[in-house]
Parts: sequence; C-alpha cells; structure tokens
Amino acid sequence: MTRIVGHVRALNRFPVKSMAGERLDVAELDWQGIEGDRQYAFVRAANGTRFPWLTAREVPAMVLHRARFDDPARPKTSAVTVETPDGTTVPLRDPLLKAQLEAAAGEPAALIQVARGIYDSMPVSIQTSAGHAALEAAHGDALDIMRFRINVIVESDVPAAEWRGRRLAFGDEEHGAVVQCADPIARCVIVTIDPETGAKAPRVLRTVAQDFGNRYGIYAGPARPGLIRLGDPVRLID
Repeated sequence: MTRIVGHVRALNRFPVKSMAGERLDVAELDWQGIEGDRQYAFVRAANGTRFPWLTAREVPAMVLHRARFDDPARPKTSAVTVETPDGTTVPLRDPLLKAQLEAAAGEPAALIQVARGIYDSMPVSIQTSAGHAALEAAHGDALDIMRFRINVIVESDVPAAEWRGRRLAFGDEEHGAVVQCADPIARCVIVTIDPETGAKAPRVLRTVAQDFGNRYGIYAGPARPGLIRLGDPVRLID
C-alpha cells in the first residue's frame, strides 16, 4: 500500500565532489546511486587517511566552481567542464585548474574518477520543503538550500526525518525508482559556506547543531533502480 507524501521539486547532481553541480530534469538511479553523482574528486596526494579528499573544508572556493558533464546522458564516459569563479570554462583535467586548487590548499592534489560515486556515507540525500522551512524558522533568515548539497528536494509538509527506515517510490510504478531511507545526515563546516559567494557564516552550523541535533536531510540507498523526474509524485510505501 502506498500514499503520496509530496512531489519532486528539484534534482541535483554533483559531478565533482565539493564543487557546485547541475540541475536535472531526470535522474537515473542505479544501484550505486544517481548516475554521475560525485564521480570525480580531488584527493590530497600526501594524505594517507580514510578521508583523503580535497574539499571545501580546505578550499572554500571549490563550491564556486560549477561542474557539468558535456554529455549529461553518459556521465561515465563524458568529459567534464568546470566554470571557475571568474567565469572561465576549462576542462576538469586542465593542469592549470589542478595547480590553482593546489595553490589554494597549500599541498599537492590529484584527480580521481570512481564510477560508483565518492560519498561520505550513503549515495542519495533527500530533504523536504518542510524540513528546510523549519531550519530557516529556527535560524531566523532565509538560507539557500544548495549549501546543503541535496540530491532530491521534495515539496512536502512532512519533515524528511519522519521517513527514516521507510521506502519512497518516485513516479510511475513500472519505471520509477525506489529508495530505502536511512539515517538523518550529520552536518559539517561545509554548510557554513554560501554557495553563491563563498562567504562563511558559522551561525548556520550552530543552528543545525543546537536546534536539530546537527542533522539536516536524510540519507537513502537504492532499493530499485529507475528514474526520478522533476514533478514526480513521491509515494511512501507502507
């Protein structure tokens, strides 16, 4: 038995970890997550830890670099173009881009590609309009939802945290994707960085921590591959 709990308001894919991504009309969910999401990452070449990624923690301006696939339908083989903060477009593999990131980080870096996606925890992130509105109310200011780097934004009166442990189905029953919702997402300093200006606002993380137990949005994993389309009804599977 299912019931509609909302509609897909926005879909986002991030070709390069920690860089700005691209809006989608249709997302293809496979067993590893949304095709092309977090497929590339820069790593700190001298870092031998379990978290070697070069991210906006080290270089806040990474969020101002906009990455997109040249062939959006074939992300595993497509080249990637990056628009830098000054408006220049360069190939992701341009040595000058790597050199600029290394200079900003103060350490050597390398670019890697992993077809299954380079995730901190789980492959799909979901938030609802109600969940984001609650954060804005607690914070006392409007907040660009893109600072939270959510894959699927659902127009719904239900906070995403209420779907923990439940399944969500998107679109039609034959071709639509199904996800298994897991835990709310623990947040870090990256949410303090404005995705349009790069300016830091530490109070954002304080609000998330103090009012929401440092959780915003919810993780999910693929339960059935399929498509997620903009405007799709979102059904809770009971």
